[in-house]
Amino acid sequence: MQLSEYVQCDATELATLVASGEVTAADLQACAYKAIEAVNPAIACVVETFAKPEKASIKGPFAGVPFLAKDAILHIAGRTQKMGCRALERLGVVDEESSTLYKRFQDAGLVTLGLTSTPEFAFNAACEAVVYGPPTRNPFAPGRSPGGSSGGAAAAVAAGIVPMAHANDGGGSTRIPAANCGLIGLKPSRGRTPIGPHYGLPLFGMGIEFAVTRSVRDAAKLLDAVEGPDVGDMFEVARPTRPYSEIIQAPTRPLKLAVATELPGTAPCAPFIKAAVADTARFFEEAGHTIVDASPDFNPEVFHDANFLAWSAFCASGLDAICQAPGIEATEDFFEAVSLKVAEAGRSASADRILGVFDVMNTVSRSFGRFMADYDALILPMRCDHPQPIGLMDQNDPNQTARGFYDQIFGLYAFTAFFNMTGQPAITAPVGQHEGIPVPVQIAGPMGREDTLLQLVRDLEEAGKTKLAPPQVWAGRV
Repeated sequence: MQLSEYVQCDATELATLVASGEVTAADLQACAYKAIEAVNPAIACVVETFAKPEKASIKGPFAGVPFLAKDAILHIAGRTQKMGCRALERLGVVDEESSTLYKRFQDAGLVTLGLTSTPEFAFNAACEAVVYGPPTRNPFAPGRSPGGSSGGAAAAVAAGIVPMAHANDGGGSTRIPAANCGLIGLKPSRGRTPIGPHYGLPLFGMGIEFAVTRSVRDAAKLLDAVEGPDVGDMFEVARPTRPYSEIIQAPTRPLKLAVATELPGTAPCAPFIKAAVADTARFFEEAGHTIVDASPDFNPEVFHDANFLAWSAFCASGLDAICQAPGIEATEDFFEAVSLKVAEAGRSASADRILGVFDVMNTVSRSFGRFMADYDALILPMRCDHPQPIGLMDQNDPNQTARGFYDQIFGLYAFTAFFNMTGQPAITAPVGQHEGIPVPVQIAGPMGREDTLLQLVRDLEEAGKTKLAPPQVWAGRV
């Protein structure tokens, strides 16, 4: 298989070619490695390439398909994890056990070739961690960020290295880079995908694991392969009644869809972002769905205070645990400047304030839940403007404050974190390009209704709405 052919295929098509004997898994791996060699120097998305690919099932639905794992949260037995942190690189701790989700990726036949970049502690909407060296760049606009914290994964998929890659989402970290790089980014419902055994409810239960993909059918088929609780999980959601890959073959029933270009406390969006949401709503209305201008009501100040505290406590817990190791200190020799300030904010919070995060999660979840009881989905923006320039969200800026850093992230990406707090599923998809950069929309649904979101994006995809011109940095140009 030629690289020019490889980059045109989604994971489902590549798996079909392997199963038919037209190509081998080794052929696909050779293409992926060639793609890394061709584009990674320009966009710095792959931070480690394994000398030997990880073994995977030869019978799974994606048998032989190349894959990349994000260097955060997901554990791979026999490998080290940096999580964007120089202190963890210094320690070089080797994982003894793989995450349940990673084992399911292997059982699905995905062959992991390496690791993708992430910001320190996965807390940034950029991937510019000091430990990795050069910043990760957006293949569509190399002067801009692919987003974070799964920016390396999204850049790798958009540039043609692999057809899909592992991602996780604690405040938008799957959806933001998928949106910036023109991909499908699904954040499943809390409890849909396993998070253990290393974690129970990471980030107060707001952290969710899955992937970024090029196609809806890949997202549906992968969700079929990895969804479902693990033994001892702290939270479970109702299982689907039939496979998602089957559901997206069925017609979408008439739906009642809410549409909003602003939520309480969000900044006004650029005109081209508002136009994308309006055009998407019009498309669904013409398809026979009922469209209503409406949005949930909640206190944005209370929400952001709680979300900032949740992230601060999470960073403090992780940083302080690392500092228990001999020779590691909470200084800028080991950690980035803003990470230290965020950890200090979490460390200095009282127990009642930290526990109060759960009270806010309850209030916000019930507000959104009551709203979604009247609608099948909510269509809204993914971000307020174009992706930010490289260097704007500098996690190592000694002059930045902890809250200032938080406000910077959730000012531009103002529509994502709500659904981490509520646990509802949300998906992003491209619906065009503006100045060559993908323009996304986001669709959120009631708890457990990934099926509706996948069908709606399938309808956009079949209508050609999600098709984009190739990015500037693309392995297909080699």
